[in-house]
Amino acid sequence: MRKILILFAHPMVHKSRVNRQLIEAVEGLDHVTVNNLYERYPDFFIDVKYEQELLLEHDIIIWHHPFYWYSAPAMIKEWFDLVLEHGFAYGREGNALAGKHAMTCITTGGRESTYQGNGLNRFPLHQFLLPFNQSAHLCKMEYLPPFVVHGVHLLSEKEISDTVLQYRKVLQYLGDQDINLLMASKNEYVNQLV
Repeated sequence: MRKILILFAHPMVHKSRVNRQLIEAVEGLDHVTVNNLYERYPDFFIDVKYEQELLLEHDIIIWHHPFYWYSAPAMIKEWFDLVLEHGFAYGREGNALAGKHAMTCITTGGRESTYQGNGLNRFPLHQFLLPFNQSAHLCKMEYLPPFVVHGVHLLSEKEISDTVLQYRKVLQYLGDQDINLLMASKNEYVNQLV
């Protein structure tokens, strides 16, 4: 099995309808490690060496967070700034993450239709995620399509349950060593795999 590391960052997870359930559904999977950044670092003092060791031990890295103001919560930015050091993650000598895979798992308040050229947000979601894509590329990782849950405030309990089950299935699929991850890259969202 491929080992998956989820870097989870939600500053108010106790108020979350969807992210909390997504994480709870995958915490028990043998090949998945959930690293709750806000819980681990309430003071924002990130243990860089610990985080780098976690990265080295896993094959797929998932940045999991709500989509705040077309970006990520502050903890994700702090993690990027400190953990992905020159000489470790990128640069001439920085090959520690080469060949690994990375992706995002995000939840949005807006429906999928708002992330279109003619929608409220004016651009497709993948354009807002370009910094994650480019960061993975700079670190010599393969960037996979995101797992996205749109319109979280509008979802019924049944829709949330279905989405939670879908996320669990996607992580099981990605963890399967026999699966060619290039197949996942052909989709707009990795949700479409299952």
